[in-house]
Amino acid sequence: MTALELDKICKSFGSVEVLKDISLTVEDGEFVVFVGPSGCGKSTLLRIIAGLEDPTSGTVAIGGDMVNTVPPAKRGIAMVFQSYALYPHLSVKDNMTLGLKQEGQPKAVIEERVTKAVRMLGLGAYIARRPSDLSGGQRQRVAIGRAIVREPKLFLFDEPLSNLDAALRMNMRVEIADLHRKLGASIIYVTHDQTEAMTLADKIVVLRDGHVEQVGSPMELYNNPANQFVAGFLGSPSMNFLEKSVAGQTAGTILGIRPEHLRLTENGRIRGTITHVERLGGDTNLLVITDADEKLTVRLFGQYDKSVGEATALDFDDSHAFHFDQDRQRIYQSAA
Repeated sequence: MTALELDKICKSFGSVEVLKDISLTVEDGEFVVFVGPSGCGKSTLLRIIAGLEDPTSGTVAIGGDMVNTVPPAKRGIAMVFQSYALYPHLSVKDNMTLGLKQEGQPKAVIEERVTKAVRMLGLGAYIARRPSDLSGGQRQRVAIGRAIVREPKLFLFDEPLSNLDAALRMNMRVEIADLHRKLGASIIYVTHDQTEAMTLADKIVVLRDGHVEQVGSPMELYNNPANQFVAGFLGSPSMNFLEKSVAGQTAGTILGIRPEHLRLTENGRIRGTITHVERLGGDTNLLVITDADEKLTVRLFGQYDKSVGEATALDFDDSHAFHFDQDRQRIYQSAA
């Protein structure tokens, strides 16, 4: 069954177009991530799916049913917010049961669902505590648990890890991925963080300026980006884009090379000077300004004794190179 179908969704606020003709299908059990820079429209699109905003035009179907006129509480969705949105005066257990009580669910059903969610999320030691007595990661688990007990058709996550520090974000990514495997649920997850998108998604939807730029699996988008925006957005460090630094480069084209595909060599096609060295233990990143005055990043695996101001030569395997035209669209090279 199709979990969600969006057909030609547009949204305007006055004269400002925020979403422009978006059509998308989410299959049952699929983990789909909306990713893009701030202001690209991803949170507005999520709010339209949830029923918190009305589309200017287009239709939203959840589980095969058109829901444009259905209020949020009746759509069979559960939403997890960046802000947790927990009731501070209620215990963990009461926060998780409140929605079920308001629905009029029997006590036995409430107890069964809450017990299952508490066990799944490792919250057994905290069920009597209030949110103020919990860490940020524990509060987010409670918010997720409150969504789980509703047994929705569709989970919606809106930047749920933005308030957590780096270590907690990594732990919560693992927990959310594990939760998806256990539940087999359909999830739509909004983030501006490409690492979250790459590590969590079955399918990534890359948005920019209200348009869908590309849809595909993480590795499809990483290995076969449709344009320069997608190529530069996914990957850390970001892809290098060069217009004049490579010997023999075709005029009027932009060459894209990922930092990990550059190598040090005595007779490389790219020559420049090291301007910064990042020693990360297992990796070494070199920031280089080329002789043609373009900046690039080189990712080397291992430890390298390189210094700022040192001249360097670089090269790459042509099979790893990407080519873009002046409109930033991908040029697909014909096989030799």
